Amino acid sequence: MNKKFYITTSIPYTNAPPHIGFALEIIQADVLARYHKGLGKDVYFLTGTDEHGIKTLRIAREAGKDPKQFADEISEKFKDLTKVLNISNNDFIRTTDEIRHKPAVEKLWKKLVEAKDIYKKKYKGYYCAGCESFKTEKEIVDGKCTIHLKPVELVEEENYFFRLSKYNKKLIELIEKGKLEIIPESKKNETLGMLKQGMEDVSFSRTKDKYWGFEVPGDPSQVMYVWCDALPNYISAIGYDKEAAQFKKYWPADVHCIGKDIMKFHTIFWPAMLLSAKIKLPKQIFVHGFINVAGQKMSKSLGNVIDPFLLVKKYGLPAQAGVDAVRYYLLREILPTEDGDFTYEKFEQRYNSDLAGGIGNLVARTLGIASKAELTKLKPTKKITVKVKETQKNYTKSIENFKFNDALAHVWELISFCDKYVNEEKLWETKNPKVINDLFFAIKEIGILIEPFLPETAEKIKSAVDNKKSENLFPRIVK
Repeated sequence: MNKKFYITTSIPYTNAPPHIGFALEIIQADVLARYHKGLGKDVYFLTGTDEHGIKTLRIAREAGKDPKQFADEISEKFKDLTKVLNISNNDFIRTTDEIRHKPAVEKLWKKLVEAKDIYKKKYKGYYCAGCESFKTEKEIVDGKCTIHLKPVELVEEENYFFRLSKYNKKLIELIEKGKLEIIPESKKNETLGMLKQGMEDVSFSRTKDKYWGFEVPGDPSQVMYVWCDALPNYISAIGYDKEAAQFKKYWPADVHCIGKDIMKFHTIFWPAMLLSAKIKLPKQIFVHGFINVAGQKMSKSLGNVIDPFLLVKKYGLPAQAGVDAVRYYLLREILPTEDGDFTYEKFEQRYNSDLAGGIGNLVARTLGIASKAELTKLKPTKKITVKVKETQKNYTKSIENFKFNDALAHVWELISFCDKYVNEEKLWETKNPKVINDLFFAIKEIGILIEPFLPETAEKIKSAVDNKKSENLFPRIVK
């Protein structure tokens, strides 16, 4: 039986259409899903949308729409993004889904109650609607949330609380022993730092008149707090409520892919909830950074939000060049676990040098010569097989360690090696069958290696090699 691999993205809020930051996350997850599928594993890849809470409710009201109607429209855009970016997810969960999601959330709540980890108390604190969370004094500067840079609100309510503090010691032990692996190391240390300072119990419900969400089981005056509702998507989608065969098969998740702004909820809240409910913990939590634009944080007020749909469309001729060009830039230029920067200048420079002038040029010139040459079936020379094996080894090590940029760098070293080989052998003059055969061998391997990253380009390379037909993969951008 094939070994399973269950991977998830975070589920973005439906208060705004997708931006390039989530495009990065879903593409990173797609690389891992495709890579593990290529290893013969039974891959289950989940994404979706987080729809309840105060943010969507307020934005919907401002737009004069019912919150569910507004969430429907935005959720559809996130579904469209998976298609536009050629994402291989085989499921999409919505937290407003009363058939698939709600029963699992209610079941989990009842498990927390059974563990005596839910209690009611009055609370007063500062709340950031952008983060959908209460803030400590350290997380507030000049009356504003340090992440969203917007004023926090003073909230005083009687709510249900989750005994998060009860699991501080256990989580420290699990993380330090590597039983809950947080990548990169800096985020592991950041999580441990928060736990060692001591996490307080957290509000897990809000009063119904001020919030949008599922009612608390047995108390219709309260609705479940967004994180209590959102995080269980990872188990609701695979049938936790019925303990379905699918849940037993795929859980625990092998990788949760998330952004650094929601790390605390995934590395502390979620594992604590699972411990309380006696459910296995995810194996790895991979945390990526933010994408800035020309050195500035993306924001509507600055007018610098990059729309992934428009980006693909801008560079989308031929049809799939834009998709794979966007995928390439985000995976090669942005360090996987650090903040990265986007500018159109950098994008076009990478496109022309690495795609049009790199892989595109190698495939076009080699196949252009090969299509006119008489080929015989030869064994690749040691020179090329050694280089290919070295590339495979370095590539595998990089991708297994979530270093997507390094994995691509190793492939592009092989491309440069092949370009040099063409020039050294003056292939355009000699049309040496041995050299052409070596290059065919290398290009086939390059196509296999880039498949998780640039799936459409990989397919075009395979077709071009099989048919000995030159292919213009990435037309140069000319100003």
